[in-house]
Amino acid sequence: MTEMAAALTEVSQKARSGQIGLDDLQGGTFTISNLGGIGGSFFTPIVNSPEVAILGVGRGAPDTEGRLQMPLSLSYDHRLIDGADGARFLRWIVEAIEEPIYFYMEN
Repeated sequence: MTEMAAALTEVSQKARSGQIGLDDLQGGTFTISNLGGIGGSFFTPIVNSPEVAILGVGRGAPDTEGRLQMPLSLSYDHRLIDGADGARFLRWIVEAIEEPIYFYMEN
């Protein structure tokens, strides 16, 4: 996860500075799309071919009890990912966000 975070930071910096190249954008199998930063609350992301899945992240907002709720939406190619497996993966993401210590303990 640390290596992935470092690679993401590098690509993000290249994109912000206008230095990103085509090679930096090739070979992906999964996309994370965040519309929360511009106020998007919930959306259904569309898988970018030839990738297999995309996670949509919406804007976090407090619920009626003051707890932060962040809408997530997972779209995937059903030819490659079974619906139950996709649901379990999304649940795992939620648990990793809610309790990151457990994620690090797994690794």
